[in-house]
Amino acid sequence: MNRALPVVHLRVPTDEDAFAWHRVFDHPDVMEFHGGRSAELSVYEELTARQRRHDAEHGFCFWTMLDEEGQVIGFTGAQPWPHEWGPKGEIEIGWRLGREHWGKGYVTAAAHAALDRVRATGVAGVVAMVNSRNERSIAVTRRLGMELAETFTSPRSDQFGHCYRLAL
Repeated sequence: MNRALPVVHLRVPTDEDAFAWHRVFDHPDVMEFHGGRSAELSVYEELTARQRRHDAEHGFCFWTMLDEEGQVIGFTGAQPWPHEWGPKGEIEIGWRLGREHWGKGYVTAAAHAALDRVRATGVAGVVAMVNSRNERSIAVTRRLGMELAETFTSPRSDQFGHCYRLAL
């Protein structure tokens, strides 16, 4: 039985969203595959500013994800792969969701909306770089129709990962 996906809204991150992301992601489960501990506010200030630039330059970014009541619950979207290793020059889709919102379908709904927006800009395909132990994100890639394309070891953490691809 398929349940209906929740209503979710996406917006370009604001300055205030840096504070909201810092608050909503301040949980060890959320940060398990992102360094294992909460990031400083300055990390989110830089990230939201970079996403605003991506939206202005490319027409897409990691958008702030809002629930039905307009509360910030996470982000999803796409950006040019930001590292010197991995799928350099490709567009990465990604997501992060506050712990209290897990298991409700928000990421899947938001990621589908993000893919529609990215497709509309003319991007031919996206990748998702996922830690091989991150079963929740791997499940999202499957729900999006992505296929495992290659495996890798992150030079930053020596963690084993998967690169999923989707043609748009």
